[in-house]
Amino acid sequence: MVPPGVTALAPDPTFYPTPAEAMRAPPERFAYVAALHTGTGINKPDFIAVVDVDPKSENFGRIVHRVELDQVGDELHHFGWNACSSMLCPYGDPTTERRHLIVPGLRSSNVYVLDTKPDPRRPRLVKKIPGEKITRVTGYSRLHTVHCGPDAIYVSALGGRGDGGPGGVLLLDHRTFEPLGRFEIERGPQYLAYDFWWHLAEDTMVTSEWTVPKYYENGLDLEALTKGLYGNKLHFWDLRRRKHVQAIELGKDERMVLELRPLHDPTKPMGFVNVVVNVSNLSSSVWLWYKEDGRWGAQKVIEVEAVPVERDLLPDALRPFGVVPPLVTDINLSLDDRYLYVSCWGTGELRCYDVSNPFEPKLRSVAKLGGILHRSPHPSGRPLTGGPQMVEVSRDGKRVYVTNSLYSSWDPIFYPEGLRGWLVLLRSDNGDLSVVRDFLVDFGEAKAHQVRLEGGDSSSDSFCYPSP
Repeated sequence: MVPPGVTALAPDPTFYPTPAEAMRAPPERFAYVAALHTGTGINKPDFIAVVDVDPKSENFGRIVHRVELDQVGDELHHFGWNACSSMLCPYGDPTTERRHLIVPGLRSSNVYVLDTKPDPRRPRLVKKIPGEKITRVTGYSRLHTVHCGPDAIYVSALGGRGDGGPGGVLLLDHRTFEPLGRFEIERGPQYLAYDFWWHLAEDTMVTSEWTVPKYYENGLDLEALTKGLYGNKLHFWDLRRRKHVQAIELGKDERMVLELRPLHDPTKPMGFVNVVVNVSNLSSSVWLWYKEDGRWGAQKVIEVEAVPVERDLLPDALRPFGVVPPLVTDINLSLDDRYLYVSCWGTGELRCYDVSNPFEPKLRSVAKLGGILHRSPHPSGRPLTGGPQMVEVSRDGKRVYVTNSLYSSWDPIFYPEGLRGWLVLLRSDNGDLSVVRDFLVDFGEAKAHQVRLEGGDSSSDSFCYPSP
């Protein structure tokens, strides 16, 4: 008899011991996309869209199913799996399976659980944990990143009980999905939160910083930005002891330290993080963190400059500056740790860098999609509003999925003409990007944010064993 809560007696075939084995796995057939009506004026719940991405299917590039949530205003943003390859770590639980999508609301703090079995084409909403319960148990609100750890489901939170902080990380039970409590035993100087990831072999967690809810929920607060109230630090934690061990400031002008992408090779304790804006010149950057002589360090390895333009061509918020900022709002790293994809939401570019030497990235290719100024169309000729924002990479590194919405109250600041949600597919031929002409998913008045791929993707899993 199978014990209660145990869903598999053999390891899930989508748990991969090494990155190389994940790359050799069968390709994804479906993409799950967070789609939202929040902030559009449409009084409907947000939903998870299921997109057919099998090129052999007659429905290739179409939404084939929607899972509508049960209330208005959740603001779907990031989400993840209940279990993944970290379950094969020595202290993991391989009797679980990659089955449930854990979908938090960034505004509501609700947590929705979607069951992707028996039919991954038609997930079902099977549980909701109210935001009030999350806050009561953990002290946190405004849930963001979801990662499947070997011992629990980890979720970052941007806020505390009100519209301030501190933010942090909370844990959910792998089987019941109920909140267990907050991660931090010794918080140290950390107050702001955003993303998190880890180096399991180093027993280290890394966290980044955006700001507290009162400075982002109603739009970009320029006064708060100039006062340094948006984050500029990386934090390093003892993962087992759950205590803060080191903070690194990336510079007084570097603000909004967001997406964390550690190398997948567990023998290399380093990773990349994007900084959205330098307040002195509106450039964006990517930094490399690394471990050396027992301490963590960080250095800027990529800088993308703002583009000067005539002020009359700019949205009101940018006219005083006379430039289009690149606004690097997301990055993603291929499973072989060779190619880093960089979304420039402002200038409408998806850049690919060869990071074979992480300390010296080299620009490999650029694809142009939308943008504040140029508004580059899709190869099919259809116009694209917004620009490349969330980027996800397939396990084999050959397909790159991109959506165009940043955050409901920030989109109108930079794209006042409005955003029509889309999902675009690009091919990556050893880092050479090309947009697939016959793949453009139109979400209509809904906005599209994070993408997750059936069986895992380049930002969903962590590995305890190096590739041979």
